[in-house]
Amino acid sequence: MSINSKASPVSFRNVTKIYGKDVVAVDNINLEIEAGKLVTLLGPSGCGKTTTLRMIAGLEMATKGAILIGDRDVTLLPATDRDVSMVFQSYALFPHMTVMENVSYGLGFSGFDKSETKDRAAQGLDLVGLKGYGDRLPSELSGGQQQRVAVARALVLEPQVLLFDEPLSNLDAKLRRQVREEIREIQQNLGLTVVYVTHDQEEALAVSDEIVVMRNAGIAQIGTPRQLYDAPADRFVADFIGEANIIPCEVISVKNETAEIDIAGFKHSLPSRGLSAGPAQLAVRPTRLKLGAANGIEMQVEKATYVGSRMEYTLRAGFGEIFAVSENVDEPLAVGSTINVGLDAIGPVLLPKDQGV
Repeated sequence: MSINSKASPVSFRNVTKIYGKDVVAVDNINLEIEAGKLVTLLGPSGCGKTTTLRMIAGLEMATKGAILIGDRDVTLLPATDRDVSMVFQSYALFPHMTVMENVSYGLGFSGFDKSETKDRAAQGLDLVGLKGYGDRLPSELSGGQQQRVAVARALVLEPQVLLFDEPLSNLDAKLRRQVREEIREIQQNLGLTVVYVTHDQEEALAVSDEIVVMRNAGIAQIGTPRQLYDAPADRFVADFIGEANIIPCEVISVKNETAEIDIAGFKHSLPSRGLSAGPAQLAVRPTRLKLGAANGIEMQVEKATYVGSRMEYTLRAGFGEIFAVSENVDEPLAVGSTINVGLDAIGPVLLPKDQGV
């Protein structure tokens, strides 16, 4: 198989999905997914991400709005007419069929003759690193290998869009890391349009060109992994994409889009992000705190935990507790000691005071 020239963009235009009379699963979303990109729908359970994926697949129909794949309006088309493939959380392999038969299954309905079907299936297995496994049964494979068979089965159809529904949730942590890297490599090498659903923030950050963070049936923020991590739009995104300490602060002044803030007597300057003088909040990643700084917020070390590659600390100040990490495992901070905690020049982000979770 060559680079996928069929890869197509996906557009959602004011799409709503309502179950029954009043259960709104997806609420008037607009979304543009570029051809050849891997876009992840990320969010907590019940936020609408899986419903959104299933509407692309045609497994759920939109109540309102339009869904386009390429230039074609597929809103009312059944799944069989959409030219998409889906990799399910459960793999959905046929236990009585060999690996080769599983990968070939969809090709049998696509008009390919036996010779071409066999060639494409063999290429698909080679692509996912399972050359020579064609005669085995799924029960003779590990969980990671079964997942790769499911990916190969979807890839051989050369769909316009490839969909993944929580594809790694059944794998252990080490395999999860390995398989996500393989999925990303295949997607990039073949130029596939991939829409990927997960609730795992680290997984989303690792595989995505762009992440759509969903909350309460809507879209909270869209951006690259770095944009979402370094500049979350609100407290929910700051909390959900990695860990964040939310610290109360006061914006003293704003000049040329730079705010000077005060946190318990400690002054710091950073982008104002449209805020004016008054009460605000600061979102700070645990890695963006400077422990033992010459100038900072006075805090007491309440807990110190060694986790191998780093130390994890719970620190207390007048406004409450924060969580911090340090790679200095050889000289841990003593529990009960008092230190100054500063802020990195890049990383802390101002949020409005009234921003809810």
